[in-house]
Amino acid sequence: MLGGISIWQLLIIAVIVILIFGTKKLRNMGGDLGGAIKNFKSAMNDDGDKKDTDSDPKSLAQDQNNTMNKDADFSEQKDKDQKHS
Repeated sequence: MLGGISIWQLLIIAVIVILIFGTKKLRNMGGDLGGAIKNFKSAMNDDGDKKDTDSDPKSLAQDQNNTMNKDADFSEQKDKDQKHS
């Protein structure tokens, strides 16, 4: 192949890398890389789920209603506490 990398060249590079780093270090690096990719994917999915619910008008309206109800309950409780004092 002209200008490309053959299978033999890849094998020679792999052997040199194994000799330099050792199999244990390469195994640890592979595990670390796999864990980083897994965490990245889960973070992307979490952000995607959050954006989907944020852009949903029904979900946004429900969140606003829940917040307003909590504020009203807090105000009522505060008024009751002030009357009893």
